[in-house]
Amino acid sequence: MERTFIAIKPDGVQRGLVGDIIKRFETKGFTLVGLKLLNVSRELAEAHYGVHRERPFFGSLVDFITSSPVVAMVWEGDGVVASARNIIGATNPLTAAPGTIRGDYGVSIGRNLIHGSDAIETAQTEIALWFKPEELANWSPTIAPWLYE
Repeated sequence: MERTFIAIKPDGVQRGLVGDIIKRFETKGFTLVGLKLLNVSRELAEAHYGVHRERPFFGSLVDFITSSPVVAMVWEGDGVVASARNIIGATNPLTAAPGTIRGDYGVSIGRNLIHGSDAIETAQTEIALWFKPEELANWSPTIAPWLYE
């Protein structure tokens, strides 16, 4: 089964959207295998956003993600990386489709509520960065036969 990393950013936590966001992934049929609320260290933030290190907005990304708690999650399911990106919506909430998390709840690009891995390889890297192997539960929900052939 494929896995992806999802983080509800400080604005999503502060706005009380954690339950609504989790519900979208549960309703889709994905399995939650890792979940934690944490204050992100600068070191973790800089590693997570390392691909943007040379960009002018790098500092503000790090400042924002370390400003308040984040909910870090790992979800599992067939095609979960691509599907999660569709559930999340476009990076800019002003152009995100209605029915997506950002389209329904987002207001500005700098406060777009959620991060999701953009590829399987990225997901593997991000999961390893945010979670120790023993923090992930290996389980199969009883509804799995109703979701997958």
